[in-house]
Amino acid sequence: MSVLLAIHGAILLVIASNAVYLWRRNRDWELAEELPRVSILIPARNEEENLQRLLPSLWLQDYPVFEVVVVDDASEDGTWDVLQSQNDSRMKVIRSSGPPEGWIGKVHALFRAAEEATGEVFLFLDADAVLTQEDSLRRLVSRLLSCGENAVLTGLPSYTDRGSGLILTSMVPFAVLSALPLALVPHTKFASLSALNGQCWLIRAADYRRLKPHLHHKSEVLEDMQIGRYLKRTGMKLHMLSLQCEVSVRMYQTFGEAWRGFRKNAYLIQGGNPFAFLIIHLAFWVILVLAPLLGWPLLITLYLIKGSSDRIARLPLWVSLATPLVLLCAALMQLDSAAAHWTNRVGWKGRRV
Repeated sequence: MSVLLAIHGAILLVIASNAVYLWRRNRDWELAEELPRVSILIPARNEEENLQRLLPSLWLQDYPVFEVVVVDDASEDGTWDVLQSQNDSRMKVIRSSGPPEGWIGKVHALFRAAEEATGEVFLFLDADAVLTQEDSLRRLVSRLLSCGENAVLTGLPSYTDRGSGLILTSMVPFAVLSALPLALVPHTKFASLSALNGQCWLIRAADYRRLKPHLHHKSEVLEDMQIGRYLKRTGMKLHMLSLQCEVSVRMYQTFGEAWRGFRKNAYLIQGGNPFAFLIIHLAFWVILVLAPLLGWPLLITLYLIKGSSDRIARLPLWVSLATPLVLLCAALMQLDSAAAHWTNRVGWKGRRV
């Protein structure tokens, strides 16, 4: 028990240090007076419902000069009709017939969008995101500029799932906040200490065109993690901050949707090969799922760990109260993800990936 308590204490220390870091970084920037032209790049496959929330939030932005480039990735719902209904000259729409051989759909869509973009700064934004305030874009670009040269800005948005899908969605901020000391990310050369959230990230267009990250990782299902490591190896500085005041994301509304969505990624996050997965997954079971069975002190520290992460992420209290169930569901979903990868059954939005 003493070893597990020490491990829980170390995890709590990482979460506490991240809370302080995010709080400080939320205070050390100012709105820029001179703002560059921005291209907002959005991949869209079967995003009819999400685009009806995202696009209006973009047209409300008070940013002086920006464009929106959306690639319809061979959608099978009403995505194209939604895009065609938008009457705004700042929008470019590309209709794709799907990714070429060797490409993942989202990666190819973003690569195509970047080819058409004319901005000095690129904001990559998932279709299930929303800019929450009229000055969100101004704030995001100002924060990127405040990070200096060779900077990539990414972060944790506000997760607005309110259904049962939040059981698994809550593991997204938990994984970042409990496992990664964010203050070290922009200051170390280790590629493993990188962080990039593909739901929302910004980079100067010149840096993107020089490095072509999507082209270098065209077949990666977990492209944001690999792109983050690639950018760090090239000398870029990644800044993972709290973007909760600027961006919200609604990932999944039901538990089934969340399970299917995370199935494609969980195995890759835990190593992506049988040996690494078995080691990391076993540690997950011992440290986070089975530990409370050894005594109530470990149950308390487990609630402190998950509860602290949930509070930073501003998640509902019921998610924290369900901590043992949440972690058990996550462990079982990881096993299902591994089985799906081992048997080549991984799919998403009607495609094998």
